[in-house]
Amino acid sequence: MKPVTVYDIAREANVSVATVSRVINNTAPVKKSTRERVLELITKHQFQPNALARSLFKKETGMIGVILPDITNPFFPEVLAGLDQEARSKGYTFFLCDTVSTNGDSEAQYVRESQYLGILMEKQVDGIVMIGGRINLAKPSKELVGEVVEASKRVPLLLINGNLPGEGMTRVYADELEGAELATQHLIDLGHRHIAFAGGYKHMSNTTQRVRGFVKTMEKNGLRIRKEWILNGGFSVESGKRFLNQLLELPERPTAIFCANDLVAIGVMKTAHKAGIRVPEELSLIGFDDIPYASNSIPELTTISLKCYDVGRNAAELLHQMITKNKVSKNTKLRPELIVRESTAPPQEMNNA
Repeated sequence: MKPVTVYDIAREANVSVATVSRVINNTAPVKKSTRERVLELITKHQFQPNALARSLFKKETGMIGVILPDITNPFFPEVLAGLDQEARSKGYTFFLCDTVSTNGDSEAQYVRESQYLGILMEKQVDGIVMIGGRINLAKPSKELVGEVVEASKRVPLLLINGNLPGEGMTRVYADELEGAELATQHLIDLGHRHIAFAGGYKHMSNTTQRVRGFVKTMEKNGLRIRKEWILNGGFSVESGKRFLNQLLELPERPTAIFCANDLVAIGVMKTAHKAGIRVPEELSLIGFDDIPYASNSIPELTTISLKCYDVGRNAAELLHQMITKNKVSKNTKLRPELIVRESTAPPQEMNNA
């Protein structure tokens, strides 16, 4: 049996498609008798407007495009969970675009971002959210910036935890500099004076913000910053393993490590265990992000919460306001939170004092 369409309802009710639209969406007054006739036919045929019909009626698709760099990184699903709940409450669904490159080629990732921007605009999504990728570059090229700016002129576009400096893009973000200060100060308050930083990439703004917060707090407390103890080159568990092995090869090793994210911290923790180094008795570890793994590691990981879920919910609400032509703040900042668990403690020399 052929599905009933909005055109069939209009024809049988002897009204225009626009009138059926007004009844369904309650967007304008319709004569009582006409409304009742249309509703009776909708019930009779068990008609349900689909996304295409909605787009014809309201010039909206009910779709939000989300572009992110790697769905397997636990940070991003946490943001998406908040984004999804708030967006669904407002009638939106997602078109999810994962730009991950199997061989880690960042250029290929940016090409995919460009392709997805084009596809999402072709699909006539109501709005676009970008997380990670080019918006986290410390110095993105004019071409990469220009594509996003041009897309934002055609469709409401919002950035999460990233920025394109000087372009005035609407963004929602957790204060990563403050988070790094909280992490470093926590270790110092425990009595640590020999602290390393491990993780991230020099060319990414999220790394530069975290390193900046680390250095600023060390200097504020009059502590020595050792260049050989600032390591970067990855955000993964494997890179965390590599970082600790590098530190163990040095003549002196730190009593605490501030890891650029929780995955790095878990990698460091695993290598420490294999090397017979007790956490936190001999080495304190603090992560960043507060992904679900953090509270399930052994020992449970002290970390900085970037309020991922709240960031996602705020992003959905702001994008909805942009879609519905309401004014919004260009910058919405959430404050991070120190989550103290089991992986940090005073240094061993203080415990033995």
